[in-house]
Amino acid sequence: MNHYKELSEAFTEYLRLEKNASPYTVKYYKDDLETFFVFLNKEHIDRLEKVDFQIVRLFLTTLYNQKLSRRSVSRKISSLRTFYRFLERTGKVDGNPFIHLTLPKAAKPIPGFLYMEELEKLFEVNDLSDPVGQRNQAIIETLYATGVRVSECQGLLLEDIDFTIGTMLIRGKGRKERYIPFGRFAEDSLQTYINDGREKLLAKGKTSTNSVFLNARGNPLTARGFRLVLNKIVEKAALTVHVHPHKLRHTFATHMLNEGADLRTVQELLGHENLSSTQVYTHVTKDRLRSVYMNSHPRASDK
Repeated sequence: MNHYKELSEAFTEYLRLEKNASPYTVKYYKDDLETFFVFLNKEHIDRLEKVDFQIVRLFLTTLYNQKLSRRSVSRKISSLRTFYRFLERTGKVDGNPFIHLTLPKAAKPIPGFLYMEELEKLFEVNDLSDPVGQRNQAIIETLYATGVRVSECQGLLLEDIDFTIGTMLIRGKGRKERYIPFGRFAEDSLQTYINDGREKLLAKGKTSTNSVFLNARGNPLTARGFRLVLNKIVEKAALTVHVHPHKLRHTFATHMLNEGADLRTVQELLGHENLSSTQVYTHVTKDRLRSVYMNSHPRASDK
């Protein structure tokens, strides 16, 4: 087991330093490796170079017997394929037994999004005379205005926001940076919060911080804090739909496409490396496309 542990640690170090992988990504890889190592121990396989295609097929069967989803199985196999690629590169093994393993592609779930009527309710429930209410309004407006991930919103610093041209610097996955514009509603809520509510929250803290979003004690708001904030807003708005921070990102992308934004622009704004990641949002705009087609094409209808 020590042999496996050493290689696992070397691999996760490689992910952190060379691939700039996030802590969440590193954790998923480590969990996938642990699952594989437990399997190898049960099969009395003490060296990774002994793993061949037959053992890989047996591992795959074991995963399916655990009733894991196709998506979970695919992720684990992908993690191990990357792990063995690393072992090949460092001379620990001569081949990659996962390289020829093909998996059925899992159907991509259609992202859920909010309609404007539901969004309006979220924007109307915060007490704008209260520092926490101002902060919550700024969070909702920022998430919807920019489509940023929660981790990106959480990492936002005061100096990242340029009110003179209405853009903010976002640090995304793999330390990649991008600039995103924001509109008047987000600007108004951010200005109100930063110049009033944030100052009052900061006064409660023991140390100074440049983080934009603070908790009630004046410290930077955590990812868990963002989820709690959103849950409270949804509760106040009496919405019956489940709303998580990522749903506002889905909503941003869907509304942009529905209003005519091109896919490449939305890809750039979302910080997607591949266009295929953005294309999933086109599924939820088909009604809109049909409506535009029926109203625009000369021979689409008998109007």
